[in-house]
Amino acid sequence: MYIQFMNRYKLNGTYYYCPVDLTLRIVGGRWKGLVIWNLRDKPKRFGELKKILVAINDKMLTQTLRDLEAHGVVTRKVHAVVPPKVEYALSKEGKKLLSIMQGMSDYGEKFKIKRQ
Repeated sequence: MYIQFMNRYKLNGTYYYCPVDLTLRIVGGRWKGLVIWNLRDKPKRFGELKKILVAINDKMLTQTLRDLEAHGVVTRKVHAVVPPKVEYALSKEGKKLLSIMQGMSDYGEKFKIKRQ
């Protein structure tokens, strides 16, 4: 009898059998991709992200940034000034996702509504 062994991947104690599934766990959801995409050019402060992502509330943005930081996609830099200044930026690992995001942006462009 031949048994094929599947590759396994582990993230935070959960096993995955597909690297795409694991990647979607890290970047999937309503806000994560948008946060990553909006950090592509330069670091941004919490308030800047909040203005860009108009429909997100403070709690969800905080949770999203913490989750992305925990997975090594986003870095959080606290500047020692008064009032405190915190900036979020893509990490080296986060920047590796930009080619995927660019492909998604290119795909989505074909659905653009033309102005009349």
